[in-house]
Amino acid sequence: MLKIAIVGASGYTGLELIRILHRHPEVAVTCLTSEQSAGKRISEVFPTLRGRCDIVLENLEPVRVAEKADIIFTALPHKAAMEVVPTFLKLGKKIIDLSADYRLSDPAVYGEWYMPHLNPENLKKAVYGLPEIRREMIKGAQLVANPGCYPTSIILALAPLLKYGLIDPSSIIADSASGATGAGRSAKVDSLYCEVNEGFRAYAIGGAHRHIPEIEQELSLLAGEPLKITFTPHLVPMDRGILSTVYASAEKTLSNETLATLYREFYAGEPFVRILPNGTLPSTAYVRGSNFCDIAATVDSRTGRIVLVSAIDNLVKGASGQAVQNMNLLCGFPETSGLEALAIFP
Repeated sequence: MLKIAIVGASGYTGLELIRILHRHPEVAVTCLTSEQSAGKRISEVFPTLRGRCDIVLENLEPVRVAEKADIIFTALPHKAAMEVVPTFLKLGKKIIDLSADYRLSDPAVYGEWYMPHLNPENLKKAVYGLPEIRREMIKGAQLVANPGCYPTSIILALAPLLKYGLIDPSSIIADSASGATGAGRSAKVDSLYCEVNEGFRAYAIGGAHRHIPEIEQELSLLAGEPLKITFTPHLVPMDRGILSTVYASAEKTLSNETLATLYREFYAGEPFVRILPNGTLPSTAYVRGSNFCDIAATVDSRTGRIVLVSAIDNLVKGASGQAVQNMNLLCGFPETSGLEALAIFP
């Protein structure tokens, strides 16, 4: 059995990793860390794990963690991850990082949106972990930068159109709505029940959201030219899920049937991307708790625009499920191992 450590296990992505890995046939979780809850059993922090995972949480000591694990998931905030990842790399461990610290290939861009990078030399070692786009590179990586949730939903929706030059790259607008778990588990006024319930609001408007450079980096690579997008995130009064609606001007006349065929062919054989038939639209309710990304593509013949809608669970395909998918690729396991669960509905 492959031994797994989760660094930063007391957040929602840490819990989701434990939930998924618990049913994985090839691995065992052997080490969990939490600076705030060290000394407690993880089942005290998350009672859903009672009787299934009762590991005692430890303080983060990188060398000690590395001694207990073959694969390390770092589920830490930005900056915190790049403080420990270099040690894990030197010790020869394979790492899947769920923070933003290794997603951007240009350290200057990272510095503009976050802070000066502490080890920019490691950015060259990192592979952006979107399996549908980078599968072969992920297989040979030591450090995988797990994508953000909003970028996953937007990149997967746009990839076929940009790859084949079917839209104007300068015309892309994306509106995305996320559940409250996207803000993490730390107490914040904006995430309190009374602040979120019965409300629906935009935030980080005007090109201010930190996922923008990640989205633009990957879309530019697909398009073969630099591009910028207009991106507006929204907070929805629900626990989990992301619904992205993306608009772009078509470069040629397309029918809905042609568009659907293009998407089915582009994602043929992909275990976690479902292209919906014409007239059917994605819902976060139909991917909740699963690693699926549902996509629908429609032509607005009146305006000459293509409208794309994608739905993911932000904690699964948008974070921990995708991280396990990347682990499976790294280790030569079946890509769907541990991820076969269907969505929870209703």
